[in-house]
Amino acid sequence: MLSSAKNRPLVTVLGASGFLGAAVTAELIDLPVRLRLVSHERRLPLPASSAEVHLADLTDPRAVRDAVDGADTIIHLAAQLPDERSWRDPGSDSARLSTGLLDTLVRSVRGRPPIVVFASTVQASAPAGLPLNDYVREKIAAEQLLGEATRNGAVRGIVLRPATVYGRTPITGATGRGVVAAMARRAFADEPITMWHDGTVERDLVHVTDAARAFVAATRAPEALSGGRWPVGTGRPARLGEVFRTLAELVAARTGRPAVPVVTVPPPDWADATDFGNVHVDPSSFAAAAGWQPLVRLHDGLAGVADALSS
Repeated sequence: MLSSAKNRPLVTVLGASGFLGAAVTAELIDLPVRLRLVSHERRLPLPASSAEVHLADLTDPRAVRDAVDGADTIIHLAAQLPDERSWRDPGSDSARLSTGLLDTLVRSVRGRPPIVVFASTVQASAPAGLPLNDYVREKIAAEQLLGEATRNGAVRGIVLRPATVYGRTPITGATGRGVVAAMARRAFADEPITMWHDGTVERDLVHVTDAARAFVAATRAPEALSGGRWPVGTGRPARLGEVFRTLAELVAARTGRPAVPVVTVPPPDWADATDFGNVHVDPSSFAAAAGWQPLVRLHDGLAGVADALSS
């Protein structure tokens, strides 16, 4: 049995303690793989005995080399966040993935080219000419770097572009720092849920467990997916005004208070152009290539966020 375990493929998860990282880890636990969880935080989604754990500063090239050494598959979810600010606080656009990390990763691999699944963003597919914030520009630069390394045969790179990820992560119960969790927290604090538009702006909201399943599915289909940039979402956009009113009602059901109002307020100076446009995702190409489909209904996912924050 021990020899068999050693022969299993090694999967390295960079950013394993994050919102999406913990969900990806949960999907990998019961698979016939060896897990290496890499994070800069001491709180990891699994105890050290359950996997090979690296507490690492991924801005250090030596730590990156150790993290990816011998890996057959690398799931790259690591992001360099400057602080603990919540969704869309002033300056949070500076939270970015360092292209230097991906460059070091590519230069560190040896032997058979590993599968590298990189977490980008659906905003990277924005039409030409639309102003992009630093975060999206960094993602695009990293996509280009991974694409070049794939063409050169160093890795088998797969870019996934998730839509807005929300929900409650298995294992940790975390709800993340995205817009859904932020507005649910406002409702629990008995504060109005605020929008910078009239509520008709549409977003594709993909549950964190569905997003995690997409990353794991991508590792199984490198022949079909390598070199591509693949949108991941539900294909069913929702109006944010309706989403927020549903959240307010779900929170009210758990607090016993009346639902907080959902109101429109003037946008701050640091609002993005992308905040006012619809974001639609067609995941059919990825679904066909990877054999994946979203499973979590939006209402169920929102209810899970409310349950997590009420406990």
